[in-house]
Amino acid sequence: MRSGARAAIVSAVFAAMVVSVAGCGSGQDDSSGSQDGANASGDEKNTVKKVKTGPPSAAEVKTTARTFLAAWSAGETAKAAALTDDSDAATAALSGYRKKAHIDKVELNPGQASGAKVPFAVNAQIAYSGESVPWTYESALSVTRDTKTGKPVVDWQPSVVHPKLGEGDTLKTGESEAPPIKAVDRDGTELSATDHPTLKTVLSGLRERYGKKAGGKAGVETFIARGKGSKSPDETLKVLSKGTPGTLKTTIDAKLQATAEQQVSKRSKASVVAVKPSTGEILAVANSPASGFNTALQGSYAPGSTMKVITAATLIDKGLAGYGKAHPCPKYFSYGGWKFQNDKKFEIKNGTFEQSFARSCNTAFISQAGKLKDDDLTKEARDVFGIGLNWQTGVPTFDGAVPVQSAASKAASLIGQGGVRMNPLNMASVSATASTGTFRQPYLVAPSVDNRTLAKASKTMKSSTKDQLRKLMNLTATSGTAAQAMSGMSGDFGAKTGSAEVDNQEKPNGWFTAYNGDLAAAGVVPEGGHGGDTAGPIVSALLRAGG
Repeated sequence: MRSGARAAIVSAVFAAMVVSVAGCGSGQDDSSGSQDGANASGDEKNTVKKVKTGPPSAAEVKTTARTFLAAWSAGETAKAAALTDDSDAATAALSGYRKKAHIDKVELNPGQASGAKVPFAVNAQIAYSGESVPWTYESALSVTRDTKTGKPVVDWQPSVVHPKLGEGDTLKTGESEAPPIKAVDRDGTELSATDHPTLKTVLSGLRERYGKKAGGKAGVETFIARGKGSKSPDETLKVLSKGTPGTLKTTIDAKLQATAEQQVSKRSKASVVAVKPSTGEILAVANSPASGFNTALQGSYAPGSTMKVITAATLIDKGLAGYGKAHPCPKYFSYGGWKFQNDKKFEIKNGTFEQSFARSCNTAFISQAGKLKDDDLTKEARDVFGIGLNWQTGVPTFDGAVPVQSAASKAASLIGQGGVRMNPLNMASVSATASTGTFRQPYLVAPSVDNRTLAKASKTMKSSTKDQLRKLMNLTATSGTAAQAMSGMSGDFGAKTGSAEVDNQEKPNGWFTAYNGDLAAAGVVPEGGHGGDTAGPIVSALLRAGG
């Protein structure tokens, strides 16, 4: 399935350049001695040729690039491949360019080199079923030095053929494997990648899975067929003939989706998801940048203190904590050989559990690690919150991970570090479960469309645990770390902030998860800092818009 059916048309016109073939090699080997190779003593001497080292010169870069492009353009695959550092891979890719992608003619015009990198313009003709269609795009190659021969060669990468090609990918032209779809929101409004660019990956995933079921007719396209194991869907690069799209209804709310996109666009990196707690329907999915990896649904980040929603439920279930009960919050607490501390080393003397939750006291949770079994947190996350089950949303997702850990790692997991991994979809679901007491698996397409079975948690939350958890999250949203972002919110609401430390990262990843009535949302701002200040405004904007 391809992410969009529009080819990238090169806007800049490259001046035609004459591609010339320059001589290769460094000349004949020198030899010493007489013509017959004998000296006065009759001994034979052979001089070993030195292999040239160091980066290629500007002249070598220019000559190698032009010679390679000339051979590729002329259809001399073997010659072009021999000018690379991986002739087998280059041969397969360049042969496939002609045979599988059906490129009949191609003109390759090199641009100005920048160091060892040479950009070039591609003007190709795709010939398929008697039709000839022009196709233009830009790519680039880099020249390196062969360590064995010392000769300058093209550093072979699949992206030389097309910048979007990766390892294992194949460029093809033919009838699309999945017919196009016309995705619509819950009210019938069309959802296009043009109007909602951050949905491009989602729409591609929907087409790949539901194109045939939606009743459309396939067209002819030049596309990237992703290799096995790739998390990305197939991608259309050029449409030769349009197919007939089938209509697919989704759970997205177009207005809320627009708000989500607007909010994340304020940050260079941010992701957010909104769900309907009573049903599990996904109402909005947005990422910044809009193109690229779908962090909102497939990301895998330590959730930081937003994990304390699940940890608090665990402690309450085990009788280790409770709303209104005294609870320790020292500056430091050591466990498993690690010394943990609170933000800015604060402490709450003679405090209660709700105070520790609202202020996000790390040591209040770490101090209970020794009273928990290694798998207690894992079971609570899976059996009550549905984390780590096989979610069937309708598109590829990462469904969270709370592995069984021991010692210091177990303690770190309690505050959303260690091996715990989540994304905004998972954490939006956590708030949804906290608000209703029942896990309802998020989904984008109704399960009746393809008769798939949604994941179910084996337990519902205990009534007393749910009541206390909701009070904890409401207190956090009204007078705790989430109060600023949730200021002025009305109705039945609650929230939790998080800041996840990452090695070699100056600022932590900022997290925020919250609910208001029948709407729950969560967001992450990588390297953003405190969640209340960064992800908080994004999430609260969705809650206000959907209220």
